Parts: sequence; C-alpha cells; structure tokens
Amino acid sequence: MKIAILGSGRMGAALGQSWSAAGHHVTFTYARSDAKLQRLAQATGGAWASIPEAISDADAVLLSVHWSRIPDVLKQAGELAGKIVLNCCVPLDEDDANLLYGPSTCGAEELARLLPHARWVSCFNTIPSETFAPVRARTLTPQPQVLMYGNDAGAKQVAQTLIRDAGFDPLEAGGLTTGRYVEPFAMVTAVLAYGQPGGPALTYRFEKL
Repeated sequence: MKIAILGSGRMGAALGQSWSAAGHHVTFTYARSDAKLQRLAQATGGAWASIPEAISDADAVLLSVHWSRIPDVLKQAGELAGKIVLNCCVPLDEDDANLLYGPSTCGAEELARLLPHARWVSCFNTIPSETFAPVRARTLTPQPQVLMYGNDAGAKQVAQTLIRDAGFDPLEAGGLTTGRYVEPFAMVTAVLAYGQPGGPALTYRFEKL
C-alpha cells in the first residue's frame, strides 16, 4: 500500500519503519523541518512531501501528531473525504498529563465530527513507540494485540492488514465510542511502560478463559 504518515515524531517514525519493512511505500509529511522528513524517507526507502501531495494517492493515512497540532494538520489535510485514516493520537493536554475528553465523548469521536467524510479507525494508541522495533525483530507466538475500533467495516479491514504487517494481532473493539474507554486505557499502558522498571517496550494480550 501507499501510506501517508502525518507526523514525524516517535510513533510516525516507528510505524513508518515497520510498514516499510513489510513492503509498503511510506511518505512522511508534517514536521518542524524538511531535513527530518528527508532523514525518515532515507531510513525507510520512502518519500517525503507536503500534506496534500502525501495524501493525494495514499491508500491509507496515519494521523500521528500531538493533539495540540490536530487543528493545524487537519486544516492542511482538507476534508480527507473517502480516505482511510488510522488515528493513533491520544487527546492529551499540553503537559501530556490529562485527557481532554470523557466520559461522554472521546478523541476518536471528536475527530469524526471534525471530518465526517473520512473513514476513521483508531489503533496503535495503546502501544509505546519503543515497542515496534523489538516486535519486528522477534517472532512472537502468539502475537501481541492492538486494540482497534471504528465505524467503517471496510476501513477496519485495511487497518487489520496494517496492524498484522507491523507484527501485531488486531483486536476488534467496536465502534468509535469505544474510545471513551480505550483512551484512558492508553494512559494505563503509558504508566506501565514509562513508570516501571524494565523499559518502555510494553505489549499486551487479552485472553478469554
């Protein structure tokens, strides 16, 4: 697939590397400097471009920016009508200390309200960026899971493929309203990853007994 990655931080870079290793073509966009986009493109054998250029022929788009940058990046992206957009953003305040929404709405629902014609799927927002490289380097059986939720069945099928290609098992979790519970869970995974010994490469897997 051709994947446009909106955001050049740790998550965008890590997922770009994973998808490139799986054979996808990634185009990076939206950074503080073109030099950073160039470095990411060279490291993955991908490309870099402006936001309109990156998304014009993309099969899927990854939204991977700090929540404070959402208005700016979406203004440049336009309506994204018909585009499959994977959202890994957690709606945090400027200090990354508190969620901005809940309990009656969530970031996933707010994005869908902002751009209702995009095909939204939320995923990868409960996995630290440091996890992707070691998962890619190992053959884990069973694979660690990634929670995935959205209202568009076809978009979720594409997301499932991209989740598997990153080395994870997609865990279907319902519609966008599930974000009301997943986004707080993302805060728990952050506490476990960064607040406890052993390093931040944290995975999880739910099993029914």
